Amino acid sequence: MKGRQPTAKEKRHMEKVRNIGCIACLNMGIHTPPEYTCIHHIDGKTKPGAHFKVLPLCDAHHSRYHKTGFHYNPTEWQEIHGDQMKLLAQVDLLIQK
Repeated sequence: MKGRQPTAKEKRHMEKVRNIGCIACLNMGIHTPPEYTCIHHIDGKTKPGAHFKVLPLCDAHHSRYHKTGFHYNPTEWQEIHGDQMKLLAQVDLLIQK
């Protein structure tokens, strides 16, 4: 993993985010269990606050190996699922509940 290792506080935050399940699936009315959800850093892993700028995504919505994955085609993914910063705001609201 490139980038700084997360602190305990950042790990707790990322676990809360992961527990939401995939945000792309959720917005399509599909529930993805946390165990099938990974953390997507929207701004890389090296910038300050990077471990707080994360989205929960299933493998199909994250991987570069799936045509539906963010890393396969980020521009098309955001056209379909929305701007990452808007999704981040949605995730932040969900973890506050």
